[in-house]
Amino acid sequence: MSTPAMRSLDPIPSTRTTATVDVVSAVPADGVITAIAIPVAHQADPPAELGHDAAALAAAGFTGRAGETLVLPASGGRVHVAVGTGVASEVDSATVRDLAGAFARAVPGHRGLAITLPVGGTGVSPHDFALAVTEGVVLARWSFHVGVSDTTALERLVLVTPEADADAAREGVRRGLVRARAAALGRDLANCPAAVLTATRIGEVAQELGPAAGLEVDVVGREQLVEMGCGGLLGVNLGSVEEPRMVRLHYVPDGPPSGHLALVGKGIMYDSGGISLKPSDESHAQMKNDMTGAATVLAAMTALRDAGCRAEVTGYLMCTDNMPSGSALKLGDILQMRNGKTVEVLNTDAEGRLVMADALALAVELGVDAIVDIATLTGACLRALGVDLAGVMGTSEGLVDQVRAAGELVDEPVWPLPLHRRYRSQLDSPIADLTNMGGPNAGQITAALFLAEFVGDVPWAHIDIAGTAQLPEARHWRNKGATGFGSRLLVELACAFEKPARPSP
Repeated sequence: MSTPAMRSLDPIPSTRTTATVDVVSAVPADGVITAIAIPVAHQADPPAELGHDAAALAAAGFTGRAGETLVLPASGGRVHVAVGTGVASEVDSATVRDLAGAFARAVPGHRGLAITLPVGGTGVSPHDFALAVTEGVVLARWSFHVGVSDTTALERLVLVTPEADADAAREGVRRGLVRARAAALGRDLANCPAAVLTATRIGEVAQELGPAAGLEVDVVGREQLVEMGCGGLLGVNLGSVEEPRMVRLHYVPDGPPSGHLALVGKGIMYDSGGISLKPSDESHAQMKNDMTGAATVLAAMTALRDAGCRAEVTGYLMCTDNMPSGSALKLGDILQMRNGKTVEVLNTDAEGRLVMADALALAVELGVDAIVDIATLTGACLRALGVDLAGVMGTSEGLVDQVRAAGELVDEPVWPLPLHRRYRSQLDSPIADLTNMGGPNAGQITAALFLAEFVGDVPWAHIDIAGTAQLPEARHWRNKGATGFGSRLLVELACAFEKPARPSP
């Protein structure tokens, strides 16, 4: 059990970004802004304000390739940073976000940054350019550290743009900050040590953040979970000294809702594997991030009101750790889930699907129009798609398309995998309705087929973020460690949500 000393290290939610972002027509003359980014297209003449011509930049090895940076001294103690945009006609929002992140990382000791937005030529609108720059800079300069840190915090960012584009850019900044703050919270939660961020504590965090975000928050403890028959969550929790929690979040827009969407997040606060103990390697130490799904749902829902979401959204965070002990769930045990189905447990390290099944059944009972779950679910998905792409499967092609569109918009890409029904027989059990483990192959598909048993005819999509939840090194605006992947995707999904058709029987 976590000690009071451990809890005193709690970094939530104090590490969320508080940088000021402004749109101006000229760089302020004050001493706060000390690094100025100037976009330079590939093999093009740089803007005059950079103070160097193309030949001088080339002599320093800079050609304007996308993401390339060159820090140059300027007057007044400032630096200019040439930031390569690549070929202007090929620049899109993802490119802009990446180059903004590259700029922010090129000057890590500077607290005040400015960037000049290019006038025309890229095909990216002032709104989208400002949105992507805001996200790129703020998220690149996000940091998580317990103890004494020498990281220089970002205090101010200014975007320099013509007055004619200022209103559009300001709206882009506003929306970019909403999404960046959601992603920062998701990262905070997923990077937090498991001894600090227990199931109880994440419930408290939801209660602290929810009211200010317009959310109703209901934290359900062990006794009520027993009364509700949530056998999956309770079964996984058997080996732990920490109590389980189901956190329900509810958002209702001011006007008539465009539909009712349920979001379900896997919240395994630490996954030792249970009796099916994981090997003692680096992946074991990373298992504090096995609650990234729950973190992204909580983070996204705190942003819905500010993002102008018109859908009603109910979120479920299914939270417990998965530990070995004398009371832990054992192989061969049978659990009864919320919807009455029984599950023979063949692997205690296939626990995420057990806790999520209860929430899926509850969402069906609520009568929602669609369900999307998100989870660090299978190593098979990591091996299939790597660390850049999440997998998506579901019973509704229309809902899967909405997930993919949201991911493409925010550059958190998902790739569709087949929900191949012939593999369902791998989940057959001679003594229960199904098992929690399929065969040695296509583990991401059999895991999704297990979850599909609990959604009935409600349109459903499943996002497997086992690969994207953790990065081995920082890249542009993406951080090293737990990434919080999915927070921004879920914000956009909820804001653009349309009721999908019910799947055919």
